[in-house]
Amino acid sequence: MERFLKRKSSNLASSSIPEKVELDDLPWDPSERKPISSYHPNQKDEIRRTYLLQGPCQPKGHDFPQRVFSGKLRRFNSEWFKQYEKWLEYSVKTDKVFCLVCYLFKEYGQKDAFVIQGFNGWNKSERLDSHVGDNNSFHNKSLRKCEDLLKQDQSIHIAFEKKSEKQKKEYRIRLSTSVILSKALLNGALPFRGHDESESSLYRGHFLEFLKLLGEINESIGNVILGNAPGNNQMTSPKIQKDICHCFAQEVLKQIFEELGDDVFSILVDESRDTSKKEQMAVVLRHVDKFGVVKERFIGLVHVMETSALSLKSAIDELFARYNLSMTRVRGQGYDGASNMSGEFNGLKALILKENSSAYYVHCFAHQLQLVVVALANKHDEIYKFFDEISTLTNVVCASCKRIDMIRESQKENLQEAISRLEVETGSGLNQEISLARAGDTRWSSHHKTLLRLFDLYPCIIEVLEYIEKSGIVNASQRQAYGIQIYMKTFDFVYYLHLMKHVLGVTNILCEALQRKDQDILNAVEMVKATKQELQKYRLEGFGSLLKDVASFCEKYEIEMVNMEDEYIDPKYRRRKSNITNRHYYEVNNFNTVLDMQIQELGNRFNEVTTELLTCMSTLSPYNNFCNFNIPKILRLADMYPYDFDYDGKDKLKYELGNYIANMKGDARFFNVNGLSNLAKKMVETGKHIYYPLVYRLLKLSLVLPVATASVERCFSSMKHVKTELRNRMGDVYMNDSCICYIEKELFANVSVEDVMDRFQKMKTRREQL
Repeated sequence: MERFLKRKSSNLASSSIPEKVELDDLPWDPSERKPISSYHPNQKDEIRRTYLLQGPCQPKGHDFPQRVFSGKLRRFNSEWFKQYEKWLEYSVKTDKVFCLVCYLFKEYGQKDAFVIQGFNGWNKSERLDSHVGDNNSFHNKSLRKCEDLLKQDQSIHIAFEKKSEKQKKEYRIRLSTSVILSKALLNGALPFRGHDESESSLYRGHFLEFLKLLGEINESIGNVILGNAPGNNQMTSPKIQKDICHCFAQEVLKQIFEELGDDVFSILVDESRDTSKKEQMAVVLRHVDKFGVVKERFIGLVHVMETSALSLKSAIDELFARYNLSMTRVRGQGYDGASNMSGEFNGLKALILKENSSAYYVHCFAHQLQLVVVALANKHDEIYKFFDEISTLTNVVCASCKRIDMIRESQKENLQEAISRLEVETGSGLNQEISLARAGDTRWSSHHKTLLRLFDLYPCIIEVLEYIEKSGIVNASQRQAYGIQIYMKTFDFVYYLHLMKHVLGVTNILCEALQRKDQDILNAVEMVKATKQELQKYRLEGFGSLLKDVASFCEKYEIEMVNMEDEYIDPKYRRRKSNITNRHYYEVNNFNTVLDMQIQELGNRFNEVTTELLTCMSTLSPYNNFCNFNIPKILRLADMYPYDFDYDGKDKLKYELGNYIANMKGDARFFNVNGLSNLAKKMVETGKHIYYPLVYRLLKLSLVLPVATASVERCFSSMKHVKTELRNRMGDVYMNDSCICYIEKELFANVSVEDVMDRFQKMKTRREQL
């Protein structure tokens, strides 16, 4: 009985102690925060510092809703953020304001509207001043406590453990060395820790080994690190490393949001699995900087438990709240064609459009182009058979390392013979070793790459297929090699190889152009039109040149050529007359049909070309000395962005447009400008964005509209470098910080060691002070 009572009392005691929380899981919206007293006593100061370093939740640029007070519409004034920038917080979900400093030091039982339920009496703005009160008010006392909390050198703990100047200098050297070393490892996505970091280990991991090397090179560093440092202050533990990485990531994000300012932006989102089979959502912001240059910046990875539209939207809202971003500043959405992203009623696109009607959605152009290729390969029987045989060929030839080595050796021998006959050029970067690539429906340009490799490696592949056919016991691979070899030595194979190589080569130019970060949507639309025109021209004039290339290939590799004037014999009905010539079959039934299908698919997939939004945007183009300039359509474009142009703004825009076009046509500096991106940069260079701010605003709205999600795809490629098979147990926060530093290398290089050290000191209570 006594034992039972003791166990029960211990359970009660343990349940009364609050559990520690992950700092990254803290709610950022002030209306969702738990009382500060509900957190673990040992973690309160750490939580306070986290909120103070992040700053008050101030979603700038948000469209604050209006409510009726005494017969008048009133709402939150964004100017209050500047007046009370240290403590005033706004909750988007509840449309109320809160006080950050009072929340962090709220006393038990104290009732304050700015801490508990929030304040939304917009007609009584004097309540903000009365909340601040006099010098001895609770608010001002809390404000001073916040300032003192970040000044750790004034704390009692530090006062009791007074350090000498020598100890402070040694600590600075240790910390700065760890920060510099972390910067180098983050820049290369290298792992910090080793499998065995004990003293007896031959290799203790990159961080410790490089730190040891720095100590050997620099005597002043070597005297204060590792064995020469205090055992409890070596600045090499995994927690210290992760804290430094987090500081670097926060400094990079600080630059991104300073670059973005209060301007509008578009959001690019996609999700993919990482090495440990976790679903990660990457978020990229597209905006125009102060120089008129389009930027696409990666702001983070979010681990999502499911990929439903509601789950993704919730994760984006949380990310926006953390970084003081507002959904009303979004002017474009870029996703792939998955239903959870682009669904008309319940997709992520629809959920965002319910909050912001100006967040126009664009289906990724590069994904659409890949769908054109896949649709063509599936709809035309002969093309489907052609790619099916190539898929089988890839499986057979690349099934073993020995066969791949045979291709390499055969390629090397053929190249040496060609060099001896002076048929190829030699030099640095030329005649590199290549292998047969596998085509994939979800990999951009993979079909074209496969055909190029097949074209270059044709004799080598034939040799390998002959070897497979003749070697060992007869099996499935030998039968496949025999059948593929017969098909590859037919006129049909050579004909479709050359036809699809040219067709996919034309579309591949468009695919590569769409993946540029600074690509604007009008230029992308023009390139789609140019690609269709090039295919149309090839359809009308290209059959003769195609036959010449096919005949040359057949002669080179001793393949029987088909006489175009003979009657066509259908392989399925060889004794039945077809009443058409070979030329008619290959030109009309195949060449023209394939190109017609390609042109039709391009028109069907890229339906954005005909939308009113892009039609109005095209009138801003500087092409041919602003020949498409149309004031009514530009005014209609302004109507599509109600958050950016009110009634007075549209009225002012009407008069500004007349002066703008007269000035531009008379300025020689704009005569040869092509594309909206070049026009925006030129306007900033010449200062005309100051004189015509409304026109420049329309230019920025056109430029932020996304074209392709290539930046998001690159983020996933970088994620595979950061989180590898050997680092598959990385935490989500650590991986996110590492990816931000690795992907945004341009901004990461600008982060100073002093800024990181200062942020590192303020994060937690440190044993030493700088």
